Amino acid sequence: MADEAVVTLLQEIRDLQRQQVENSKLTLANQQEALANQQQSIANQQQSIERQKQLMGRSKATWIVLLLFIGGVVFLSVFFPLLSMLLRFTRQN
Repeated sequence: MADEAVVTLLQEIRDLQRQQVENSKLTLANQQEALANQQQSIANQQQSIERQKQLMGRSKATWIVLLLFIGGVVFLSVFFPLLSMLLRFTRQN
């Protein structure tokens, strides 16, 4: 009777150890998947940063062109009336 109890106890220990090994394998697989997800997330963030840098460069170029255009319009709106006044003045003299 005692031998049967020992055998039963050892079988339960064996079964629990097998279950523990399976749980450890599953935990390791989950950790590997989590690591892969984190690495993909980092790669996505780096791509996002690069895109933002590109957009900032384009935005700066757009602002420069816009400011030059506005400056040109302002210059011409001041220059042509002055030129017109100068031509009228020179024709009168």
